[in-house]
Amino acid sequence: MRHIPIKLGPLALLLAVISICMTTLGILSFTTARADLVLAQKYADTVRSRYELEYQGQMFLSNLNETLTGGGEAGALPDTEIDENGVVWKTITQDDYKLTIGIWPDSETGYRVVSWRLLKEWSADETMGELWDGE
Repeated sequence: MRHIPIKLGPLALLLAVISICMTTLGILSFTTARADLVLAQKYADTVRSRYELEYQGQMFLSNLNETLTGGGEAGALPDTEIDENGVVWKTITQDDYKLTIGIWPDSETGYRVVSWRLLKEWSADETMGELWDGE
């Protein structure tokens, strides 16, 4: 019985290339999933802060409604300011976010919300890191 030698050179090269490609794709998938997780956590924190501010704003309106129903003044609520037009302003801050509510006293309905602004404090990043500045 005659034994024919098997040449494994091309097959070994093909398996090595496939292994390198699969390893590269696995690493890319892992880093992409990790980046997606970090981004999702940042988004969840942002949404949580914004919804908490919205909740606090709604609680302020509830307290305002109770105060006006009891015969009190809108400007008598704590931490409010009244401008020259008679608009009562309430500012609520949490983390980097700020909710500013403007209330106009109305004789028919008790009050009218004239402004409800949710803002985030932002400052430009002036650092360039390790980049070459041209000098």
